[in-house]
Amino acid sequence: MTRWLTKPIVVPVALYVGTLLTILLALVQVVQIPLGALPEDSLRLTATPVWHFMHVLGGAAFGILGPIQFSRVLMRRYGRLHRVMGRVFVVAGAMISLSALTLLWHFPDTYSAAMNSGRLLFGIALGGALALAMQAIRQREFIRHRNWMIRAYAIGMGATAVTTVFFPIYMITGEPPTGLVADIVFLGSWAACVVFAEVLVRRI
Repeated sequence: MTRWLTKPIVVPVALYVGTLLTILLALVQVVQIPLGALPEDSLRLTATPVWHFMHVLGGAAFGILGPIQFSRVLMRRYGRLHRVMGRVFVVAGAMISLSALTLLWHFPDTYSAAMNSGRLLFGIALGGALALAMQAIRQREFIRHRNWMIRAYAIGMGATAVTTVFFPIYMITGEPPTGLVADIVFLGSWAACVVFAEVLVRRI
């Protein structure tokens, strides 16, 4: 069992399985936004189509590239490709961070104060983690660079845990969860991703 877990393909596959729903939803909206085919409950976002498009495009690219970037095979055997994809990964993360903060500015009343505080905190944290990762690689501190990239990925894909919980409820009721329980699930799910990443950083 332990030998199976050390196989290079295991980590990327596990990350894709965990984030597949979020990536698919983002890709659907990448197509819907240019076509003007957003569902009724998302029509408010047509007021800022560019920022909404940047958010879902960046999220899809971030989710697709992340698991590949963390593959040791890519880092060791295909260093140049790893660096090129890493730059795209950073740009995608920056798009998520900037667009998230901009959407929060444009739509401050869409969610509760607790959710908005979380969105603000995680949006800023993502940009900060990416900046620290880039600073580390310029100084050729590879371990610190990897650690901050892991943290950035966890923050950027924290919405995955939220989606996994909220989407089934939305499909059943036709409305997203609201109230105190929704706030706790939203913030708790995102925080769990960050905590898991921190534990991982300290163990590898």
